[in-house]
Amino acid sequence: MRSGLVQIGAWAAATGAAVALSWYGVHAVLADAATDRPRAVPLPSVPDTPLPEPPSPAADQPSPSASPTGSASGSASAPAASRSGAAASANPSRPAQPRTASPSSVRSYVVPGGRVALDISPDAATLVSATPDAGWLMQYWHGDQWMRFDFTKDGSANSVFVTWNGHPPDVQTVVR
Repeated sequence: MRSGLVQIGAWAAATGAAVALSWYGVHAVLADAATDRPRAVPLPSVPDTPLPEPPSPAADQPSPSASPTGSASGSASAPAASRSGAAASANPSRPAQPRTASPSSVRSYVVPGGRVALDISPDAATLVSATPDAGWLMQYWHGDQWMRFDFTKDGSANSVFVTWNGHPPDVQTVVR
């Protein structure tokens, strides 16, 4: 009887040690992944200097006509679009030209359930923000050369995958 109790005690101690060691290892990995906060990427500001006047068109070339700019492109900011629209209405012979200090590398990807903003460079991608829609849950995994974002609700899951293993970043969205 005593031998059986010793064996059960040894088994319980070994099992408890294995569970504690496994929990500690998984907890350390998940804590590191969960506490990596995205850094804020500064967006380029639009200078308040006037646009240079384009050279006057040749006599045989038709002059460009101003077209209304009803919507700003994804890379132009709203103040830049409104300023360029004002410049176009002030000088109708010149088309509207958005002004940007430098091209932005921040791109936004929308899937049902949320939005992911990434800073894309030629050889890597960096998380700017990932925001789930109301009622959706988001999970985030990452490695040295990849990131994955899952937005889940009521059994449906939509994902954004980013990889850059020896190639420029490739972003794929999966809607299920």
